[in-house]
Amino acid sequence: MFMKVFLETIKVLSDESRLRILMLLTKKELCVCQIMGVLNMSQPLVSRNLSLLSRAGFLKDRREGKLMFYAIRKNLPKKHLMLLSLLNELLKNDKIFLKDLASLRDCEDFQKQTGTCDMETLKAFINRKKGRNRYKHSGDRRLI
Repeated sequence: MFMKVFLETIKVLSDESRLRILMLLTKKELCVCQIMGVLNMSQPLVSRNLSLLSRAGFLKDRREGKLMFYAIRKNLPKKHLMLLSLLNELLKNDKIFLKDLASLRDCEDFQKQTGTCDMETLKAFINRKKGRNRYKHSGDRRLI
């Protein structure tokens, strides 16, 4: 029985999107729109992956008005704690994870400047993020 549950847990963690979401949530509680903005994922994809992580026993959720927040459960089973500890150790210097953490800091700074956390703020953040990643040509020089 344990092997079946363990294999199901590993299957949940075998998806890059779910793993990136889970790793962000090890750092702090986030709302769905923050996860969408940081990882540049659609709402249905984020919600589906959050649901799978919740059913696997990793997450708790809470509603605040229209926003849904997710965090790592405080009373995780020992096997979940061991897996999270291993993942944190293995991924602490991973380029994708470090980029996600930098994007999370940018998102938080943007939200502090605007003073809100909602879909409009998310759209503005994503547009700003996309604009920063585009190259504009000016003669022979490239400007970011």
